[in-house]
Amino acid sequence: MSAPISTAPASTAPVSASPFAQARAVVTGQGALPTHPPTFAHPTPDREASVSTYNLTHLKQLEAESIHIIREVAAEFKNPVMLYSIGKDSSVMVQLALKAFYPAKPPFPLMHVDTTWKFREMIEFRETYAKRELGLDVITYINKEGAAEQISPFEHSGKHTNLMKTEALKKALDMYHFDAAFGGARRDEEKSRAKERVYSFRDQFHRWDPKNQRPELWNLYNARVNKGESIRVFPLSNWTELDVWQYIHLEQIPIVPLYYAAKRPTVVRDGVRIMVDDDRLKLRPGETPELKTVRFRTLGCYPLTGAVESEATTLPEIIQEMLLATTSERQGRLIDNDEEGNMEEKKREGYF
Repeated sequence: MSAPISTAPASTAPVSASPFAQARAVVTGQGALPTHPPTFAHPTPDREASVSTYNLTHLKQLEAESIHIIREVAAEFKNPVMLYSIGKDSSVMVQLALKAFYPAKPPFPLMHVDTTWKFREMIEFRETYAKRELGLDVITYINKEGAAEQISPFEHSGKHTNLMKTEALKKALDMYHFDAAFGGARRDEEKSRAKERVYSFRDQFHRWDPKNQRPELWNLYNARVNKGESIRVFPLSNWTELDVWQYIHLEQIPIVPLYYAAKRPTVVRDGVRIMVDDDRLKLRPGETPELKTVRFRTLGCYPLTGAVESEATTLPEIIQEMLLATTSERQGRLIDNDEEGNMEEKKREGYF
């Protein structure tokens, strides 16, 4: 015989009862689920301040994401390395790595692929800041076979880039058996980089196939590789150029002085203003270096990197410039403009 239908009220728990009392009443059969949201007691003033007023800013969210990626790589790979180009993005990446493992040093070395054509101020910064001041382990790799061919970036920029950057990087990764390499590339820089994953899979020949990449759901990354395969990791993928400069300003990160405007000797070639950094730059007939107040938005081999006229001598002035900029920072990189789709072809061959 079925039990008689109860005529008792739907809930015997008073409305003012705590959510826990209401839940207990439901479990014991003395009440029903409340139809109104639960009301919790107000937290103490100290707890309220610590919970309700602490919000991650945009930069702190990016920082947290990047630190998470760096720690994931350190935990998942046997022999990672951080590629160090000495530029602003590399400086931010080093700062994030220092924060990720503080007070210990990062559990991986930095590696600079030196083309022998970097600005002198870049090499000085590498030696004084990264090595001596921070005390980090910095590997400097030069493709000696490529250097022996004495390929001039002035005359054969594409071949120079392939020998001294792409092939040099692949040889260095093979020599040290690195299975993961951090890079400072960002998706806003260039169209081929815009479609690259945070964990960018490379085959045993270091080649990148944009159609054969792994899905990345939320903050989950697939680090499984077979012997000889590797992953290029880009912790700054979701940053913009403006984010990078604002973070440098916020954290007061040291950077190469070339990023600040100053009077420098330059010549104009093919519409690009090139800085005369040493006597290897042979002047063409009729060329005379002129002092111009310029700075660099991006740094690379000095014969292939164009300067921009600017009066920005401080970080706030650089940030103001970025807010008004309508062109890509890589417009001054001559290697990007060799042919249509050239950057993607370089990346398929193993470029950064």
